[in-house]
Amino acid sequence: MPVVKLTQEDISKLRCPEGKRSVQYCDAEFRGLLLEVRTCQNSFTWYYRYRNAASQTKYAKLGYFPGKSLLEARKLAAAQKERIRYLGADPRAEADAKKAVPTFSEFFEEQYMPHARPRKRTADKDEEYYRLRLKAAFGHKRLNQIKRREIQLFHSGLHAEGLAPATCNHYLKLMKRALNLAIQWEIIEGPNTAVSIQMYRELGCPEVYLQGDQLLRLLTVLEKDKNRTVCGIVLFLLSTGARLNEALQAKWALIDVEHRVWRIPATNSKSGRVRSVPINDTALEVLSRQDTRDDFEHVFINRQTGLPYTTIQKVWERLRRKAGLEHVRIHDLRHSYASMLVNSGRSLYEVQQILGHSNPKVTQRYSHLSTATLQHAAGSAADRIREAMKKSA
Repeated sequence: MPVVKLTQEDISKLRCPEGKRSVQYCDAEFRGLLLEVRTCQNSFTWYYRYRNAASQTKYAKLGYFPGKSLLEARKLAAAQKERIRYLGADPRAEADAKKAVPTFSEFFEEQYMPHARPRKRTADKDEEYYRLRLKAAFGHKRLNQIKRREIQLFHSGLHAEGLAPATCNHYLKLMKRALNLAIQWEIIEGPNTAVSIQMYRELGCPEVYLQGDQLLRLLTVLEKDKNRTVCGIVLFLLSTGARLNEALQAKWALIDVEHRVWRIPATNSKSGRVRSVPINDTALEVLSRQDTRDDFEHVFINRQTGLPYTTIQKVWERLRRKAGLEHVRIHDLRHSYASMLVNSGRSLYEVQQILGHSNPKVTQRYSHLSTATLQHAAGSAADRIREAMKKSA
């Protein structure tokens, strides 16, 4: 290993001897500072050579020439020397530790998803968010290399892309959750770089309650449209207040026609608990029209594929346009069912049990719908008062 008096001007003239892949030149002025010259890439790399606590010779990489000048390399080597001597640092071990940290993709695919699948009902959604955007943005980066500013720019970019505020926030929440898990498992040290990034304000869509002419127009379309299975699904949702995924996953084995009860398993229920839904006359009529009971496990089957439906969005968009209800979402059928119950005089407790709300506050939003019913009830008291007044006259 030749020792030479390095100068800024002469460094670029150094060459690797013929027949060798690389050679290291020692700086005569600063002991321990090395310049490695490689033939294949004609590259120049600065290193600082030192001995660790176990008296092993190690090399700490300082950077490349000419990006790092001779003067800068000497300053960096001096700083490393001070850290090693007075703080007991081991730069090589620190660099190796950083390389041992997995990339975001390695962690997400090999550790996060196996952990999330048996514990999180929306694990498939997490995987979708990762596949669509997170992998491209952060997959190649090691967990300890992900900066807060990068996450902030990613979050802002989603909004600029046209995604809804709630969707942008879902991406940010997933980043926080994944990094928190890595910190808990001591893969990286805190703090979580995704924390303190402000989420977008989510403006909820107004709830729609079908009634009067709107309900009549929808029912007319459902009765006459050619896609009988999807029309049946829509009417079933309107008749049970079920969520779309619950209806699409409905199985004959869980439907008791005799006792008019449909059992939704915990795996399909948003609350994560088994719940029972009463089957009324219109829901029972929908079930009687399905010819899948003897041949299929699921109630609603796509005859083109022979498989259960996974979505009905395109057909629903056509149906609602046909009925002049472009503003109505599939989930509004559930709201409409709840409004029909409340305005028929059913208690909020009954509505809560039928809809499967774990928190009564969720059901409470339907309380304003019962105004007409309450006015009618209050009117009965007025009738009694008038009768009494007539008798006393």
